[in-house]
Amino acid sequence: MDLGLSGRTVLVTGATSGIGRAVARAFSAEGARVALSYRNDRQAAEELAEELGADDDRAFPVPYALDDPASPARVVSAVEERWGALDVLVANAVRWGVRRKPGTPFESVPEEEWLPVVDGNLAPVIRTVQNAVPGMRRSGWGRIALISSHNALGGNRGQEFYGAAKAGLHGLARSLMWDLGGDGLLVNVVCPGLTVTERMLKGLPEPVREREIAATPTGRLSDPEDVARAVLFLCSEANRNITGESLTVAGGR
Repeated sequence: MDLGLSGRTVLVTGATSGIGRAVARAFSAEGARVALSYRNDRQAAEELAEELGADDDRAFPVPYALDDPASPARVVSAVEERWGALDVLVANAVRWGVRRKPGTPFESVPEEEWLPVVDGNLAPVIRTVQNAVPGMRRSGWGRIALISSHNALGGNRGQEFYGAAKAGLHGLARSLMWDLGGDGLLVNVVCPGLTVTERMLKGLPEPVREREIAATPTGRLSDPEDVARAVLFLCSEANRNITGESLTVAGGR
């Protein structure tokens, strides 16, 4: 199947590791040019850009900060100025928060701890989409993928604030599709379940991973490439009329 991505321009936020890195590689393999946003690890972004063809202007790193309201405009402008247009936005960057500790009541979590998690995982996405949409409207074609979390659907003890922010992406897509659809733009949400990334391997004890695998119908956890394939299809020419939907990649969980 020809996904029609050769020559398309793609911005992947949070592209230096895990799901974001796999998504960037997947688009590049289809012939797209990929802008790789990073927060702190410029070296990782530069190395990935070299891997994906920086010398042939097929990839470049660009800074992006979730806590800087001006950053979304800068990152979109950087892509448009370099390549003339932005065709695909994958909003993958995430702001992790401190998980509510067992025994700590929900109501005792101070605002200075939960507000950055809510604001950092929702407002920057809205700003980035707002900046990406005008150029897509002009070209009459665009694809947007918002990377959510299984926590937004099934919930998870201690992650109320993160789940609330990610759930906001679903509401955004369901309403935004009405404004974008007539101009040839499709917006969807991808919800990864527990995914085998470097962060997960470091932070989740082996017994917990084994328990999660046993509770998954497919008998395995997703890897970043599983998520990347879902994003790739939704953001391709092969997707002609799927919009406002949420696709879970969690092995049936």
